Amino acid sequence: MAEIVVMPALGNSVESSLISEWLVQVGDTVNENTLLCAIETDKSSMEVPAGVAGVVLALLAEEGDDVPVKQPIAVVGEEGETVDPALLGDAGAASEPDSTDEAPDLSDPAASEAPTLAAPTSPQSGARVSDSDSPVSPRARNLAYSQGVAANKLQGTGPHGRVIARDVEAAIAAGPGLTRGARAEADGFVPGRTGSGIGGRVTRADLASIPTEETSAPATASQSNSPTTDQDFPGAFTQAPLKGVRKVIAERMMSSLQNSAQLTLDTTAPADGLLALRKKLKNAPENLGLNQVTIGDLIGYAVVKTLVRYPALNAHLDGGTLTTFDSVHLGIAVDTPRGLLVPTVRFSEAMTLRQFSSESKRVAYGAIDGDLDPTLLAGGTFTVTNLGSFGIEAFTPVLNAPQVSILGVGAITPRPKLNADGSVGIENRVWLSLTMDHQAYDGADGARFLKDLSEAIANIELTVLG
Repeated sequence: MAEIVVMPALGNSVESSLISEWLVQVGDTVNENTLLCAIETDKSSMEVPAGVAGVVLALLAEEGDDVPVKQPIAVVGEEGETVDPALLGDAGAASEPDSTDEAPDLSDPAASEAPTLAAPTSPQSGARVSDSDSPVSPRARNLAYSQGVAANKLQGTGPHGRVIARDVEAAIAAGPGLTRGARAEADGFVPGRTGSGIGGRVTRADLASIPTEETSAPATASQSNSPTTDQDFPGAFTQAPLKGVRKVIAERMMSSLQNSAQLTLDTTAPADGLLALRKKLKNAPENLGLNQVTIGDLIGYAVVKTLVRYPALNAHLDGGTLTTFDSVHLGIAVDTPRGLLVPTVRFSEAMTLRQFSSESKRVAYGAIDGDLDPTLLAGGTFTVTNLGSFGIEAFTPVLNAPQVSILGVGAITPRPKLNADGSVGIENRVWLSLTMDHQAYDGADGARFLKDLSEAIANIELTVLG
């Protein structure tokens, strides 16, 4: 008997998910654990198991379709079985031919022997066409992203030659690995190469010496001497509509700018204390659990401790109603393979520095890997976004609505300082950019918050004890 597979819910707040890739085609035999498709939302991604055994009789959506939760996406049953249209619900109704369509000639033997499956026709109903641009599972893609592996260059062992997690793990195991510095710059690196580091590990210098396809091929005389005017204007280009997470992010950013009065205040804070404390914690005994505390953790913790005194900034503005919160649920902007996500550290004001650092990393890596509870990607009351590691000094962050505040953290840079004796010295300072919704509070309130935050950062050793 044919059974319907529906779009699962990835959380209480998720209303629909995007089918990013079908992993089966019509006619494939599946069991309960066979992965049917990969799906994603702006918050998470996963691969959907069949849940039933049988033959795939129909795929009811195409790759790229945004399908509501509980909507049918596939039909599984016995080979040659006719599907009852009632099983398909709205999908079955959508597949009924228009009354103006020409009816098939049933006197034609070929027509009379045609299947009577009542399901919409889609490209997935025929032979599967491999997606050469991204034949990689979401789990493998996330793992490859975090390790600097070019997954699309690997030989896949999954269905239809697809690259899956075990392929990436095997590629990582095949090589001596990367140094910490090289890993940060290893975008597109395929493991298996021996480097000049300890134990054959690949260093940043090794990466810089690896020729690319562009530099390894010698230029011909015609290539080097050909003027650009000989080319057809404007040259090769591609166009593609925004979809999936990128589309959701675009819509939210535009909505945020259109529905709030955004104003950004910039300042700097003394950072020598931050650098000194970070060094001390890094060298602390491991049993204290503080070795992994980062500069970002220290700044985030200072934000939390300062924010409890500014409820107007720790708030939501929605439909003309301002809701202020007693607790700080700090959103942390994270760069993930699927785009910008903002996981939340709940009740952060009640945490110790060690707890805050640990929870920040847990939710951040969960967002990157795509296995974080979707409820932790909502409910933040204030967001911190840090671009300092990219060398960005100051920028204008966009509000994460309905929040009324977001703090941008820039790079730590040396600045001239006038000493008490009149001489000129150098001190390190960190850039802070507060974007506020002027509907919710005034610029003076934002300025006072930045002043107190700067003092908390300057005296960070006392702040973490408070």
